Amino acid sequence: MLDPKYLRNDIQIEEIAKQLANRGYQLDTHLISRLETRRKELQSETEALQNISNRNAKAVGLAKAKGESITVLLEEVDGIKKQREDCETKLKDILEELSAIYLTIPNLPHESVPIGLDESQNKTLRHWGKVPNFAFSVKDHVALGEANGLMDFASATKIAGSRFVVLYDRLARLQRALIQFMLDVHTKEHAYQEVYVPYIANTESLMGTGQLPGFAEDLFSLKGEQGFYLIPTAEVSVTNIARDTIYAASDLPKKYVAYTPCFRSEAGSYGKDTRGMIRQHQFEKVELIHFVEPKNSYQALEELTQDAESILQKLELPYRVVSLCTGDLGFSSAKTYDLEVWLPSQNTYREISSCSNFESFQARRLAARWRNPENAKTELIHTINGSGLAVGRTLVALMENYQTKEGKIRIPEALKNYIQEDFI
Repeated sequence: MLDPKYLRNDIQIEEIAKQLANRGYQLDTHLISRLETRRKELQSETEALQNISNRNAKAVGLAKAKGESITVLLEEVDGIKKQREDCETKLKDILEELSAIYLTIPNLPHESVPIGLDESQNKTLRHWGKVPNFAFSVKDHVALGEANGLMDFASATKIAGSRFVVLYDRLARLQRALIQFMLDVHTKEHAYQEVYVPYIANTESLMGTGQLPGFAEDLFSLKGEQGFYLIPTAEVSVTNIARDTIYAASDLPKKYVAYTPCFRSEAGSYGKDTRGMIRQHQFEKVELIHFVEPKNSYQALEELTQDAESILQKLELPYRVVSLCTGDLGFSSAKTYDLEVWLPSQNTYREISSCSNFESFQARRLAARWRNPENAKTELIHTINGSGLAVGRTLVALMENYQTKEGKIRIPEALKNYIQEDFI
């Protein structure tokens, strides 16, 4: 959430509106200004009526002490009380309306973010690795998996529906090996603390990271009165560790890694990536999260991105790094790098990780703070996160880039300690 104090300033709100327009969001400055004006009026009126109530209470006490009649005074006290309660109700309604609006406003893009309307205007920063040249006709991961009897979409559809998969035997073990490999690299080489977190989150947690209220249709809601949802990413669970917390400067940075399944309804993606494992309702990710002092957040974003890249480099999978333009940024992000891995069957790069700096946007919703030793005041932390990596898409990329003419899949050197086979 943006800082409301900037939205209450007529000059600053116009500048905010210009920045938000770069990401395709039209801020209704007139509505906010009108509501803020009314809020100030009601706040002043409520305070004035409270002052009158305080004076009347003293007057009643003095009159009683003198033995004077207080009937008229009590009638006035009752009238002022009703006026104040009416003002307080109206003020509460205005504050709730403003809060609901503020929760729908996306984050401001960082000044370094390329300005553009959609993904076609994203900026490619660098490439890594050599795109493989095959001397035979390549197969996609579905053909490879089904030909070896290791990938089964028909059974998954019978069990749950479309956009699910059953993996068997060596392919299931390869996916498990990838998860363990990623966790080992991030904990042993990059100094992340591994955490195990709930796969179910409440409404407050999803509000805190920005999935609610605007993206409810993308979530799987659980029936019942608890307001529970299946998590769309470990970002939700891990970032909420910081909710209502004040960290000492010595506690930061916090670097967490978590493996979880993720669940997304993929609303709005009908007809996209219907074949295979690219876009599923249930998938696995190894997620990286940083909590840092504000001055260090953009350095932390670069470090987290490099940590995610290292997995692709160790697996020798060709990829590129793309800086998302303003119009392609996620709701909560101030800046995002996408890592896109090469998929031979599609002859293109596809996203495998998004690494984002949310600055204080999530922390303000979460009341996630740290105590600045320079002034002893509590200030909002900055949160950064990214996939290190999306496991299913890594499996897809590995299958396609390491395929042989015979339809086998070669095991990369980095995984030889996790799966003792040369091919599957």
